[in-house]
Amino acid sequence: MSDSGVCAVVVTFNRKNLLLECLESLRKQSISLDSIYVIDNASSDGTGELLLENGYIGKLSPMDHPRTWSKCYSIYNFVDGENIDLHYVRLAQNTGGAGGFYEGVKRAYEDGYDWLWLMDDDAKPVEDALEKLSKYFNAKNVAALASVVMVMDNKISPYHRKFADFNSLRNFYLTKIVDPELIEENEVLDIDDASFVGILINRRSIKEVGFPKKEFFIHNDDTEYCIRLRETGRILLIRDSTVYHKEFGTTNCTKKNFLGQTFNRLNYENYWISYYYMRNNIWLLKKYRRPYPYFLVMLLGSWFVSVSAIILLDDHKLKRIRFVTSAYADGFKGNFDNKKPKEILYS
Repeated sequence: MSDSGVCAVVVTFNRKNLLLECLESLRKQSISLDSIYVIDNASSDGTGELLLENGYIGKLSPMDHPRTWSKCYSIYNFVDGENIDLHYVRLAQNTGGAGGFYEGVKRAYEDGYDWLWLMDDDAKPVEDALEKLSKYFNAKNVAALASVVMVMDNKISPYHRKFADFNSLRNFYLTKIVDPELIEENEVLDIDDASFVGILINRRSIKEVGFPKKEFFIHNDDTEYCIRLRETGRILLIRDSTVYHKEFGTTNCTKKNFLGQTFNRLNYENYWISYYYMRNNIWLLKKYRRPYPYFLVMLLGSWFVSVSAIILLDDHKLKRIRFVTSAYADGFKGNFDNKKPKEILYS
């Protein structure tokens, strides 16, 4: 595999046990990776200690190190014993998934790798996932290759692989999910959007479009990046390549009943997370939704629905309304102040 120069980029934050499972699955690939970049978003749960205990790194970063700290270590592939470089990069602060993937893609690209396999720390590629993708390295005009994402009950997760939907008046998003039946019927499928759960990106495309947009912090950074990647070539979904993903559902939500219907509403202490999704999605819609009047209709309609739901269903109504309005306005203006959501809600 060294002739192709393939590395994995794994971003983690406070999920040390899931990270360990992910790394073990990467070491079990039937063809060995050349390198793994672990981007640690300043975890505080003992991630470094667990990596040290299991032989992934040789020392811990200095306590309260004010800047990004990185070291390269040597591990091996469990199948063929091939050497794998393990780059442990501990960031000085949590930059979110977007910031972590920006850092990892930038480092791997500058180190010269031809293919970069991006995944969250809760991803588990099966043993032949990389091998199945590698068969399409020489396919015509390929920007990226994507594995099929499965949840742990062996069902296809439809939310990770999507088609573009730039011209819809009904769809509040720029994409729509790929029907699982369509995936099962096609050995190879051209798609437009693949989440950072098992997407393998060609170096040539990274050279043209640059790195993920770190300002997004979390949410929609993968969609934004795939829109740029599609301008350089195709994104192919490979049916026989599988990555398992541990979905966490609605554990931070409370069920509310209204007019005989049940709604999952995000708890107030976790509500700050939703800011990034709203802001980033509005920014994307403004940039890409056509014709432009469609965007304006959806902006106002969606804001009205969100505020109405808060009035009818939620606590802390005034702060939530201010919060949603700020997220929509910041997306419209392109304001990426990632400290803002907590300040609005909890200061």
